[in-house]
Amino acid sequence: MIGEEKPAEVYVENTTISFKADKSEPGKFKVEGSASHKDFADFVATFLPLAQQLNTLATTINYTMPGTSRDSLTNIYTAEQEKVQKEIDKLVATKPSSVIVPFVLNVTYQFNEDINLLEGRFNKLVAAVKNSESGKQLKDFITENKIGAVGSEAMDFSQPDTEGKSVSLSSFRGKYVLIDFWASWCGPCRNENPNVVENYKKFKAKNFTILGVSLDRPGQKDKWLDAIKEDNLTWTHVSDLQFWSNAAAKLYRVSSIPQNFLVDPQGKIIAKNLRGPALEAKLCEVLGCN
Repeated sequence: MIGEEKPAEVYVENTTISFKADKSEPGKFKVEGSASHKDFADFVATFLPLAQQLNTLATTINYTMPGTSRDSLTNIYTAEQEKVQKEIDKLVATKPSSVIVPFVLNVTYQFNEDINLLEGRFNKLVAAVKNSESGKQLKDFITENKIGAVGSEAMDFSQPDTEGKSVSLSSFRGKYVLIDFWASWCGPCRNENPNVVENYKKFKAKNFTILGVSLDRPGQKDKWLDAIKEDNLTWTHVSDLQFWSNAAAKLYRVSSIPQNFLVDPQGKIIAKNLRGPALEAKLCEVLGCN
């Protein structure tokens, strides 16, 4: 810990290391003698500007009306995402014996959320790194998250729709389907709904639909139906009204909402947790924006 509040990430090794810092500027310090820390610092210097650019683009896209300008920004966002992935691949390829790689793979997973890609990168690391504390933690994370992972088959389920009729995910086979877990009581879900509505209108004619799965509470079907109407959610909706015990949510290990899974016409999960500009970017990628 440097100063009173700000922690500093430092990677040390079994060798002589010098550490220089100024309490007046705790974020600025110099470490010499640790190859691992140099690897970490070099990656942060390259990665941080890319991450900041993505955040800036995401904010700009959110406040840009649909049209040519937004589509152009979405294409730029996708290109920046690809740059992030290339930097991660470069780190894995050039530093497979560096102990910082498991940590980097963990914190950058949010930029792709492809568990199979993460596992492939992990498998390229040397045994000593895989068996390190951070390596073991990453391996456990991969094992836990392979259920409902990108690249896996979407697990089928059936639940009552708004009229009480049973609807199954498999009945949408042949279409791109966004399984959208949400609830009427979920503020972040309701805030995200306008974005989902906009993308549904834009892509519904391109073999795309949405299956809304609500985690509303028992005995509160009226609140579920009211939210569907208020937010203009005109696609198919299902729910067993069992709150966090919703069978589909448990099947997909949904522990927070909003959460979604994009399934291709063959029933394979091709993306997940697409919110804000990331949803439009992915749909443009697979369905085209023209």
